[in-house]
Amino acid sequence: MNSSPSLVEVGLYFLMISLMAIGGANAVIPDMHHQLVEVRGWLSSNEFVSLVALSQAAPGPNVLIVSLLGWKVAGLSGALVATAAMCIPSSLMTFFFARFWQRFQQAHWRAAVQGGLVSVTIGLILASGYVLTRAADHNWVAYGVTALTAVMVVKTKIHPLWLLAAAGLLGGAGLI
Repeated sequence: MNSSPSLVEVGLYFLMISLMAIGGANAVIPDMHHQLVEVRGWLSSNEFVSLVALSQAAPGPNVLIVSLLGWKVAGLSGALVATAAMCIPSSLMTFFFARFWQRFQQAHWRAAVQGGLVSVTIGLILASGYVLTRAADHNWVAYGVTALTAVMVVKTKIHPLWLLAAAGLLGGAGLI
């Protein structure tokens, strides 16, 4: 792992990525993993996956992952800088853009843009799942459990926490 980044580096990275986070922070997990683990070496892949899991298990918004990543790479100041850099620019853009967007409520092009953004968001979220699966799963049993869990979430009404508990038991038993 490389040395700790400066607060400026942390802020600039999360400022840049905040403008690409169509669909929220979870949509840019692949880029966060690529940049923070593979390119910059600020975290290991296991640390990254653990922080994503912790952020998803904790109550609160999905952007919590940014605070945890900032904290891990640069302490409390890093958490504050990363969170501010991720939230403030996109919030300001949304505030000002909403007035413009509202003027074209009946425009046909608006519906087309919204439909396109839905597709982009779904693709980004699926890419996040792919990256996290590749980073967390290290054998075929683990890949199978992940695939089965995804199918079960989509096809049944079983609460995901039961599936998480079952996977945890398999992990505790040393099977994955």
